[in-house]
Amino acid sequence: MPRPDSADPFGTAALRDGIVAAWRSSPTRLREDAATEADYVRAGYRDRVLTELAQNAADAATRAGIAGEMHIWCDGDTLHVANVGEPLDEAGVHALTALRASSKKQGVGQFGVGFTAVLSVADEIEVRSRTGSIRFSESRTRDLLGEHGLPVPTAGIPALRLAWPIADAPRAGTDTEVVLHLRPGIDARELLERFRDEAVDVLLELPALRTVVVDGHDTTRSETRLSSGLYDVSIGELRWWEYRGTSARWLVPVVRDRVRPVSRDVLRAPTRSDEELSLPALVVADVAMQPDRRRMLPGAHLETAAEGYASFVAALPADQRLDLVPTPGFARSDADDRLRTAILDELRSAPWLPAADGGADLLPSRAVAFPGLTDELADVLADIVPGLIVPALCAPRYAPALAAVDVHRIGPARLTELLSGHDREPRWWNRLYEALMPLVVDGVVAEELASLPVPLSDGRTVTGPRTTVLASDLPEIRDLALPWVRLVHPEAAHPLLVRLGADTVSAADLLSDPALVAAVEDVDIDDPTDDTAARLADVVLRLVTHVPAGTVPRELGALPLPDTHGELTPADELLLPDAPLAGVLVEDAPFGIVEPDLVAEYGADALRAIGVGWGFTVLRAELPTGPDHNLPDEDLWWETVDADPDTLVAVRDLDLVDEDRWAQALALLASDPATAEALADRAGYTAWWLRNEATLEGQRLGHYRWADDTTFEGLLDPCTHPDAGAFRSCLAADALEDVDLAQTLLDRLADPERRPTPAVIVAAHTTLAQAFAAGTIEADAVTLPDGVRTVSGAVVDAADALIPDRPWWVGVIPTDRLVTGAAGTATALADLLDLPVASAVLSAATARPGRATTWDREAAAVAATVVTGAPLPKGALVLHDRLTLRCSGALTGEHDVSWWVDGSGATHSTVQGLASAAAAVSTAHAAAAVSTAHAAAAGGGTRS
Repeated sequence: MPRPDSADPFGTAALRDGIVAAWRSSPTRLREDAATEADYVRAGYRDRVLTELAQNAADAATRAGIAGEMHIWCDGDTLHVANVGEPLDEAGVHALTALRASSKKQGVGQFGVGFTAVLSVADEIEVRSRTGSIRFSESRTRDLLGEHGLPVPTAGIPALRLAWPIADAPRAGTDTEVVLHLRPGIDARELLERFRDEAVDVLLELPALRTVVVDGHDTTRSETRLSSGLYDVSIGELRWWEYRGTSARWLVPVVRDRVRPVSRDVLRAPTRSDEELSLPALVVADVAMQPDRRRMLPGAHLETAAEGYASFVAALPADQRLDLVPTPGFARSDADDRLRTAILDELRSAPWLPAADGGADLLPSRAVAFPGLTDELADVLADIVPGLIVPALCAPRYAPALAAVDVHRIGPARLTELLSGHDREPRWWNRLYEALMPLVVDGVVAEELASLPVPLSDGRTVTGPRTTVLASDLPEIRDLALPWVRLVHPEAAHPLLVRLGADTVSAADLLSDPALVAAVEDVDIDDPTDDTAARLADVVLRLVTHVPAGTVPRELGALPLPDTHGELTPADELLLPDAPLAGVLVEDAPFGIVEPDLVAEYGADALRAIGVGWGFTVLRAELPTGPDHNLPDEDLWWETVDADPDTLVAVRDLDLVDEDRWAQALALLASDPATAEALADRAGYTAWWLRNEATLEGQRLGHYRWADDTTFEGLLDPCTHPDAGAFRSCLAADALEDVDLAQTLLDRLADPERRPTPAVIVAAHTTLAQAFAAGTIEADAVTLPDGVRTVSGAVVDAADALIPDRPWWVGVIPTDRLVTGAAGTATALADLLDLPVASAVLSAATARPGRATTWDREAAAVAATVVTGAPLPKGALVLHDRLTLRCSGALTGEHDVSWWVDGSGATHSTVQGLASAAAAVSTAHAAAAVSTAHAAAAGGGTRS
């Protein structure tokens, strides 16, 4: 209900009279009031209309003990701001008109100088309250100054110094309503939009307010106390977590339960000031401010606002705490610098960093951060690195925050130092390697972890993976202790070690390691207290089962093993019990019998692999370069090799076979696929040695022939051994390979008890001649027998033998004096056998003349070449009905032949001899030239 216009419940008439009297008595006072009010409007309280009115509303609600509400709306060019709470009283009116005084009892002020902010938008202001209403009017004040003859100050009219009572009541449901009659040029809608944006801030800064309604848009603040001690504050759809300290409130925005630190704001004391801040949280502090509340008063104790900040941070979820640590940067103001410094001092002096082990929060000075830390790694390092903070806070993005509070950060290199000297189970180390694996993303980290401790299978722990090896592909042997190599314990083995430089080895790699050979060589077999031999034997005998047969290095044959007498003996000097090899060796063979218990434990195959004998042992050497394999007569074999073989495969200990037991030995060699392979290589060492040294029934094996090979049938005996097929390469071939076989052939050609066929005789002489010509045998390397074998099969005195160096001599020399090989071998055969060639000791001429012609004119001659396929010879041809030669020299008298070539090169032939003559003459001249030259050089062969 409107009150009578004459009602003046707050005594505004007396107030006006007193103020006007003061102005009249002191015009300076009038100018000062006008200037002060103008300064507040233009500077201190510019753009603070809503803030200042909200402060008044908050104080009113606080005094009334109720939740504050503000309602703001426009009616034309009039702005209305209503609130609930304690209504206007006389002290409030005095505060409004006094300009320099306030009726504030608590909070931010009830109608103090901040009310001046309304003059930035209005010259006519009403304050309506359910206890009475007043109006401030620039126009009425101007009129009153004129009535009293007072000049208008140059600064303007002090409109808020004089109040008049009005009868209007506040809006229903509210206790006080401020009505601003906006001056021309002020956009009411724009004001409402700005107030709507500012509503969140005033509700955040003034917790006494619960709701701000701007033009029907409701913005409400609600809060819930959390178990952490923080308050969850919601304003509309926005959320903050709030900490309430003794002299400040700290708030940080929250989105989906994750803090979103701010980067810039201002000091709120409690409403926004001009003191710029760069802290990660908003601060609403009880700080002494200048009257316009834009700047702190000099000497204000701002640092007290930081008290409890560490508790605020500690109340946050563990993985979000570092988000609220101010990181290094330029301070935005002196207040920012002071508050930042105080906060960091507070954080350094209180425990708030969450421990990785789940224990009590840590002081930063006692905390340790490891970049890249994971939950798994933290669990492994719990008792190795005290003070580790939770992995989430070790991320690289938190490095500046950790540095700001002096948290010690360690890297992989420092971690390896801390791990040094710790004794842990191999599985623990495996867990550590697994946890470290994701961190090794480049060579820098790998180098920093180069000294990582590694447990070995023998119980030692060494420094650095680069000196170790893993046998991850051999699960059966990974638990072995390998004294000659740094083998990673199988329960600790991990791919990280390979990444850091460890090698992955196979059983073959381990067995071929020179360190193993050295370890074997260093065993002291004379020290009964030294168990090195037994430990090495255990490892080696278990490793050899994982490598292909025959690939174990021969040097491991020196591994000492106990024999049946308990004496340590090199493995390659031992035989397995009941080894068939023992039955073919000489009585004094240097072999003992291995301890039977070793056979039972490791198996015969493992023992055989390192040289313990069963049958013959096969040696395999890749890319051999010379006779350094401890094989009998190896140097002699290498002399027969044209080029180094890619692989040397040789049977050992052949020189220890009893010469009377070679039949059994050969059967043993043939029965084993490994040794049978060596037998089959004719050029190899084994076949070479057996040809020259093995004997059957008193004869060297190389002097036997394969039963189906008739090349030397009647001269060499066939090998009748049941397994001869397996060692065929060890028998004589159709070519001479050594002097001994040449001697044998010479002797047996001269043995009248032998019955070789003419073809075998010619073949044997051909082979001998070719070997001599090739340099395989030399004349002074053999002993010539007295007799020689002629084509007829007869053995004649060498003085009666003739070698035809021209094909036409074959028809002249009787077969029981004719010694020959294949065409072209006459000279070499004569030199080897020390026999003359026919041309050197014989001469012959036709006894009767024939008919001279040429080859191409004689039909019979042409027909003969068609039949034989020989080319038609050129040159002279003399046909005879009967061709008789008159011979002198080693052979005298007349001899009938079918064809002949005289000294002039003319061919003499009967019709029946044309075919033979044509076939021979085409190649005779070339062969004759070679033979003549050789004969001239040798002077013809004549035995002494």
